[in-house]
Amino acid sequence: QVQLVESGGGSVQTGGSLRLACVASGGTLSGYSMGWFRQPPGQAREFVAAVRWGMGHTYYADSVKGRFAISRDNAKNAVYLEMNSLKLEDTAVYYCAGGRPILSTIRTSQGYSLWGQGTQVTVSS
Repeated sequence: QVQLVESGGGSVQTGGSLRLACVASGGTLSGYSMGWFRQPPGQAREFVAAVRWGMGHTYYADSVKGRFAISRDNAKNAVYLEMNSLKLEDTAVYYCAGGRPILSTIRTSQGYSLWGQGTQVTVSS
């Protein structure tokens, strides 16, 4: 059973940067598309970014486009989220997810079957 573990969360001031990592254990991420979702306080979980298996096409929420970058290292069974120019509204618990979503579900939780435990990102002024 593949398990996902996130790391790299923390507290940062507005305009700062963080790099989240998600590493798989107990199996390989081969064949899995990978995504990052987040859940702000008191809000529903929302899509942040995804990278497909194979060609590695990437997808982003409009709110993070141009500031965040998702990447994967298949040899390390890892996926990363580089977050720059952080804003107060980026405060959330960030979750790594893996699955085999079709194009219409790649931005939805339903497209993913593997989930990490989450890592807190807090942005303050």
